[in-house]
Amino acid sequence: MGCAISEMAPENAERTTGTQDAAAHLDQEQIQMIRESWKVIQDDIAKLGIIMFVRLFETHPECKDVFFLFRDVEDLERLRTNRELRAHGLRVMSFIEKSVARLDQLERLEGLAVELGRIHYRYNASPKYYSYVGAEFICAVQPILKEKWTRELEEAWKTLFLYLTTFMNHGYQEEKNRQSHAIDSPKDRPEKRNTAL
Repeated sequence: MGCAISEMAPENAERTTGTQDAAAHLDQEQIQMIRESWKVIQDDIAKLGIIMFVRLFETHPECKDVFFLFRDVEDLERLRTNRELRAHGLRVMSFIEKSVARLDQLERLEGLAVELGRIHYRYNASPKYYSYVGAEFICAVQPILKEKWTRELEEAWKTLFLYLTTFMNHGYQEEKNRQSHAIDSPKDRPEKRNTAL
């Protein structure tokens, strides 16, 4: 057990579980474990979201650069009471809640993660940060679940986050390519005028 961020890094996704079939490794027992643990976790989602992001900024201060509203806040205690951070933490927890609810609907879950990746491209939030959030989530929930936290439950959550971050990365790349093609498209280029007389 522990909070090994490198185990969840996107560059390890291909090696450990395969890109498209990471969720296939979540068997029904793991899905049930995630759902049962979520029932306990969801009572503290506002607090958990803040804990998760404060920990993220402690362990990876460069992540603050993505957040315009509090990138210059140096005092992590001030961040604990920051309304914008609380709101963002709740949005992340809402995404996790939707993901847990869709564990039996992989097509919908993939679509949700891909769309989130597209949105993150628009905010210039690099995929290298995605796995950090999953790792900090795992670290933050351990004290809440106490003796209910097991190695098997940790592996189930890691697999879920690996799956989500893989599809978020797909969405990020799709949006990046779409934006790049939109700029390169002839219809979007300024019309060249014939200046020859």
